[in-house]
Amino acid sequence: MARVESDIAVEVVYALPERQSLVTLMVPQGTTVREAITLSGLPQQYPAIDATLNAANGQGMTGIFGKRVPPDTVLKGGDRVEIYRPLTADPKEARRRRARKAR
Repeated sequence: MARVESDIAVEVVYALPERQSLVTLMVPQGTTVREAITLSGLPQQYPAIDATLNAANGQGMTGIFGKRVPPDTVLKGGDRVEIYRPLTADPKEARRRRARKAR
């Protein structure tokens, strides 16, 4: 993509337990989280991302710098888009199990 003065730099990140993928992109102003993820090419590498974008009643499981946002959120220059994986266990229940085990 040729750099145009109105382009902004963003990062798209997806992490698995064994590795992390980070893609830096120049995108036009007005690009959404969903569009940046598509442009990053990560959904082709990790098919589970498509389900992630459509999870949680259409709200998706995406964020910007650790704050959850819907996939139709418009990006600003310097944003880091994060693609979250579904939780495999309820965090509260996991904490309770650890506390019981520690006793």
